[in-house]
Amino acid sequence: MTAIQTLNKVVELAAKRRDEALSHLAQLQREMQMAQDQMSQLQAYAGEAEQRWAARGSTGIDASLLHHHRQFMAKIDHAMEFQRGVIGQRQAQIDQARQQVVVAERDVAGLRKYTDRKLQALLQTAQRQEQKQTDEMALAIHMRQSLAHAASMNKGSQP
Repeated sequence: MTAIQTLNKVVELAAKRRDEALSHLAQLQREMQMAQDQMSQLQAYAGEAEQRWAARGSTGIDASLLHHHRQFMAKIDHAMEFQRGVIGQRQAQIDQARQQVVVAERDVAGLRKYTDRKLQALLQTAQRQEQKQTDEMALAIHMRQSLAHAASMNKGSQP
């Protein structure tokens, strides 16, 4: 395997890691959206419960009903607080995943640039080698022609 083939394989592996990081980020973003949707549902449910309670409150409330309502609202508040924690965790995971994507993108770009430079260097070396061979061949042809010309001149001057 040539050096360029090896570098191309390394670039390919880095691109695969980058793609996996992007996929992981997308999954975390979907999970975040679901967590936010759940929070919205909890908030809407709490709002509806408060509206029903306010409507019911105008007709009079007994103490046990008030106690049950407060317990119920405490559970909803607890669920919303828990969901805020979930959203915070998801956001931290997304931030970390984004950083991993940035690093992976930078690695792929750097490896591609390095590979391109190595390929250009190899092409330049090959071109120089080809030019050297062409120059040597031209010199050899010139030398043969010069020798042939000198030999023909020597034959023409002999008696």
